Amino acid sequence: MTEPADHPLVTAVKPLVDAMGAELLDPGKATAEDVVLAWEGADVIAVRLPQLSESLDHILAAMERRHGMPLAELDRKTKQGVVRTLEARGAFSVRHGVETVAGALGVSRFTVYNYLNRDNTAKSE
Repeated sequence: MTEPADHPLVTAVKPLVDAMGAELLDPGKATAEDVVLAWEGADVIAVRLPQLSESLDHILAAMERRHGMPLAELDRKTKQGVVRTLEARGAFSVRHGVETVAGALGVSRFTVYNYLNRDNTAKSE
């Protein structure tokens, strides 16, 4: 892609685009599903958002990098925190989200549901 990499708008949005697992592309190659960003009335860059399932994989990979180890190797309390974070980010609204997260954490779906229920019970008290 021939993005204007040194443009201030691209510099500003690139960390967010990378964190979401999105892709930058030339505005002329944008489709109706892409988001075209303009600066002072001129189209500068387009952002192609990832599919939700790809976003979940990207979020899980970022969490592994943040923790410095595979999520399956985390202790129970830390796994519960991961589930809370993922719930806040909408991970469980993705089809097969619970199964994907359970696999990444090395636990059963039942365990993920228990973590979610425990957190929701604590909030209601």
